[in-house]
Amino acid sequence: MFGNLGELANIMKKAKDIQKNMAALKEEMAKTEFSAASADKEVVAVVSGDFRVKSIVIDPAAAGKENISALVTFAVNAALDAAKSAMQSKMQELSGGLNIPGLF
Repeated sequence: MFGNLGELANIMKKAKDIQKNMAALKEEMAKTEFSAASADKEVVAVVSGDFRVKSIVIDPAAAGKENISALVTFAVNAALDAAKSAMQSKMQELSGGLNIPGLF
């Protein structure tokens, strides 16, 4: 009976450690930047690991294009996808490969 309590205490300690490490990871990711460009490289978007847009650079030659909005949207979404993928990968590492619903 008391063996199960020891296991429960161990699980709780691991959960607390994971939570602490995830907080540190979120801080680290907020300082990390991810960039992506439109296919023609006329638009480059940079986002942080906490999913904030840091910059959007538009080549002056693209400024008058009709599809500039689509180019910006593509670049921003691609950069956000890169940040999300990196975050998910690091979260999986921290959780020991456990699939914890709602974690990310």
